[in-house]
Amino acid sequence: MKTLASLVLIGMPASGKSTVGVLAAKALGLHFLDTDLLLQKKMGLRLPEILLREGASGFLTAENHLLAELAFEDAVVSTGGSAIYHLQGMENLQRRGTVVWLDVPFAEIERRLSDVTTRGVVLAPGQSLRDLYQERQPLYEKWADLTLGVEREDLETTVSRLLSSLRTRSGLESPS
Repeated sequence: MKTLASLVLIGMPASGKSTVGVLAAKALGLHFLDTDLLLQKKMGLRLPEILLREGASGFLTAENHLLAELAFEDAVVSTGGSAIYHLQGMENLQRRGTVVWLDVPFAEIERRLSDVTTRGVVLAPGQSLRDLYQERQPLYEKWADLTLGVEREDLETTVSRLLSSLRTRSGLESPS
């Protein structure tokens, strides 16, 4: 059964999932997990190195296995941007928590993401960042229980809006 005690953040690389996740976990008194870091630890390599050694297909297979087997409660989980490609992984995450899409406009993603190679972004040969953005948007929308539009705002504002959206969604009172 899904619980609001856990949150799963999805979105494009550089959408702020890890940073917002840490701050939200602190504010909510929850654990924080970053699936990119868990994948790196499991594979013993950094994300770009996993992509280089395993290729995009191998990277995605390893990511799906990690997400499908991930067990957590009372946590905020930041996923890799490609998590939404994995049926088994996303079904597991969706069962365990509320999936929140940090929806950032393309221009802002492009501004924040100066070098995709150092971030371990899974791009098909010849695929541009814009192509990737357009391909993923419907998948983020499909998996999201809640969408939080994020543009150029400070982190505290984003986290505050996230917490407010969660309170509204769950019918909880705002603290006075």
